[in-house]
Amino acid sequence: MPFLVRRALQAVVVLAAAFTGAFVLMQALPGDAILIKFENPELGLSAAQIAEIRAAYGADSTPIEQFLHTLAGFLAGDFGYSIQYGTAVHELIGEALPGTALLAGLGFAAAVVLAVAIAFLSTLAPFAWLGQAIRALPGLFVSVPVFWLGIVLIQVFSFQLKLVPLIGASGPEALVLPVLTLAVPIAAPIAQVLVRAIDEASLSPFVAVARAKGAGPARVLVRDVARNAALPALTISGVLVGELIGGAVVTETVFGRAGIGRLTEQAVSNQDVPVLQAVVVLAAVVFVVVSLAVDLVAPLIDPRLTRKAVAA
Repeated sequence: MPFLVRRALQAVVVLAAAFTGAFVLMQALPGDAILIKFENPELGLSAAQIAEIRAAYGADSTPIEQFLHTLAGFLAGDFGYSIQYGTAVHELIGEALPGTALLAGLGFAAAVVLAVAIAFLSTLAPFAWLGQAIRALPGLFVSVPVFWLGIVLIQVFSFQLKLVPLIGASGPEALVLPVLTLAVPIAAPIAQVLVRAIDEASLSPFVAVARAKGAGPARVLVRDVARNAALPALTISGVLVGELIGGAVVTETVFGRAGIGRLTEQAVSNQDVPVLQAVVVLAAVVFVVVSLAVDLVAPLIDPRLTRKAVAA
């Protein structure tokens, strides 16, 4: 079976599992978001009117009927209507997605730069104690809670040093602290994997040959070791997409930014099931696409993977 066909089938299975899992979990939530919202005495709705609203959302159907109706809607690109706002879910996601995509993209790029800097500096450090100190940074980064890091950055750079305004900031200024908050935890696992891969690649015979020919440490690292060490880091980067989405939820809440994360936080608070269902499926789609991109790029770094994929 061709590689792309096999990966496409795997992607369909992942998306189907994500949709089903999200639907089951939404059904298991306690309470009824429609009743919570529309049984408010201030709205003055009668029992018959509330029943009509429940019927409009399909809440009076059996779980199997709701599953099939929701699945048919998703396949047709119809995500339903938000219980909290009464707006089409695809419109809410369309408004929130650009901000989150920009934040996640810049956060991931900053994380890669930070991880590469840590790996290279720890390898090229002139003193062993300095290299060990730099190698300890990923362990520190990964143990820092995102919300705590965001609050500390606000206190230090906005309120104490007054370098980055928090209130009234726009454009790049408004992105500096959120991107840094998102990048630090993501950089930690990438740096750990990259440092370990560099150590293993440095023991390879071709590296010894390069050193014997008089190549310096920096040249060996950049020209001979980095490319062979990049594949494990690329693989772990694809897995970290989920961390990006989870980090965006916290980061957008801490900094008061509009985006998918803020929309998800509000949907969880209000048990807005249609919005939550759409966000979960959207996250699964992003994960599948990024994983496929990683699988397609990996053979360009290591041609041996092409032969393995063909032989499988």
